[in-house]
Amino acid sequence: MDQALIRQYKLISSIQSQISKSSTLEEALHGAMRLIREATNVESIVIWCVDQSDETLLRPLFWLADRDISAQVCEVGQGVVGKVYEQQQAARYLDYSGEFAASHPLAESDSLGFDVRSMVVVPFSSIRSDLGCIQFIGQSDSALFSEDDADTFEIAVTLASLSIDQNQEIAAQEWKPGKKLLSLQGITREFQNGDTITHVLNGVNLDVYEGEFLALLGESGCGKTTLLNIVGGLDTATSGKVFFGEQDLTGASRRKLTAYRRENLGFVFQAYNLMPNLTALQNVQLIAELVDDPMDPEEALAMVGLSERLHNYPSQLSGGQQQRVSIARALVKRPRLILADEPTAALDYATSIEVLQVFERVIANGTTLVMVTHNEEIARMADRIVRLRVGKTYEVTINRHRAQAADLVW
Repeated sequence: MDQALIRQYKLISSIQSQISKSSTLEEALHGAMRLIREATNVESIVIWCVDQSDETLLRPLFWLADRDISAQVCEVGQGVVGKVYEQQQAARYLDYSGEFAASHPLAESDSLGFDVRSMVVVPFSSIRSDLGCIQFIGQSDSALFSEDDADTFEIAVTLASLSIDQNQEIAAQEWKPGKKLLSLQGITREFQNGDTITHVLNGVNLDVYEGEFLALLGESGCGKTTLLNIVGGLDTATSGKVFFGEQDLTGASRRKLTAYRRENLGFVFQAYNLMPNLTALQNVQLIAELVDDPMDPEEALAMVGLSERLHNYPSQLSGGQQQRVSIARALVKRPRLILADEPTAALDYATSIEVLQVFERVIANGTTLVMVTHNEEIARMADRIVRLRVGKTYEVTINRHRAQAADLVW
């Protein structure tokens, strides 16, 4: 039997197994797409779903790619993706070059900023309705898709479609991006030690939107904390651009970065970093004095449930209480963005849930939160989950089934 056919059969078998053990449609789709990417070397995969409140639009649900497309939309009937959804027929652009490319211009939602050399778009649906399309773009080694690749894509999507029963929904909580708060474009970070250069970030593209909870996940050493430090103005990128609103922070002076941190950001770290000789209230007051329009320090401590502990010193507080003081210290500045780096890593389960419930209240008040965590369970609370791998954005998921802190178990 042809080796390519054997590989296809093995992949399809793996996809069937993944789908059979998945409890939701989204889990089935995510698992199947990861398997396809690993087996076929496809560069980017995007799952588009029809907007539940405006059926003339398709929005990205999940994608494997090195850039952020959360704000992209595709109009039904427009571009390759829109037409495939409307007509419910797959489209194959196996060699998108030369005269063919010139006579078939791509819509913005089709190219997504990528150099499209090869593309396959496949519709998927449930028994009750057409749900969207899955878009496969290029191969990471610059090779073109083959007919066998395209067959594999179509079979995989068909299998995913067959896994949907009448009780499964593609979306529970609709999330649409607010105003763009932060934009990272092509961020790299290198560290040099003698003749050795370590590449920690390798071209990160990511946007953060007002009012969202974004979770950054990835294995140790993938660049999560380095990226957070660049966002927080604690470190600078080797190359790339950083924008906070309309403010260009690329190459900003130390003085400008200090003003940026003071006026816009709150920080919560794994280490509480409290002043041991100051009470909880005094620790928060110390930060309040640095900004023009702070929250009342007692109000900030009340928000984190420490009204009865105002005059306790850190040594008189539990680890969870100390972390809540550090959150109050971040909140007192009325920050537009809170950056949290593994804020529950040093805490036990019960205390972690208490701290996460505080973050829930913070987000409900409209503050934007970016949290680095290694805990997949905590990431279930986020609006979006961004996974990094070898210093690049590897996968972004819009979480339409956000969990409450009280529902988390690990």
